[in-house]
This record gives sequence, structure tokens and C-alpha cells, in this order.
Amino acid sequence: MSRRCEITGKGVLSGNNVSHANNKTRRRFLPNLQVTSLLSDILGHEVRMRMSTRAIRTVEHNGGIDAFLLGTPNTKLTIEGKTLKRRIEKAQLKRNAAA
Repeated sequence: MSRRCEITGKGVLSGNNVSHANNKTRRRFLPNLQVTSLLSDILGHEVRMRMSTRAIRTVEHNGGIDAFLLGTPNTKLTIEGKTLKRRIEKAQLKRNAAA
């Protein structure tokens, strides 16, 4: 399982540990990933995703996973995000056609 946010694509960064004697050793900066379930109103069920805490805050700020994905351009989404966005758009079209 990769250490990458399924919405934003935020991943592992690398850098140096620098000691008091200015010795440099390589290290990795890992993103704070959490497995979370977000309720999709359009799909009608929860969507389980592995997201960074910053992405969770952004989604909640934008009014939920549906509003966030529909308002975000495809160029800023990962493959998993684009797939979920297509599922939401398809369900929304089906719901609007039935109404």
C-alpha cells in the first residue's frame, strides 16, 4: 500500500536530519494518512478512503466529498479521485433524470 493520499496525491518527501555538528543523514517525511469513511449524499453510502488529514479538513470545509470532487478540476485529482468523481457525476445524472 503506497503512502499517498487518494484525493490530493500528497506523498513521501525526503530530506536531511542535521545534527548539532552539522552531520547530514537522509530521512523521509511521511504524510499523516488516515483511513476515513466519508458519506456521499449522491451515491447514498459511505466511501472509504486513505486521505491525509489536510485533505480531510479541505473536504469538510467544502461541504463534503460530493461538493469537493464536483468543484475540483480533474487535473488536481489523482486517478482514484477521478474515478470517484465519475461515479458521483453518473449517479447525479441518473438521479436528475428520474426526478
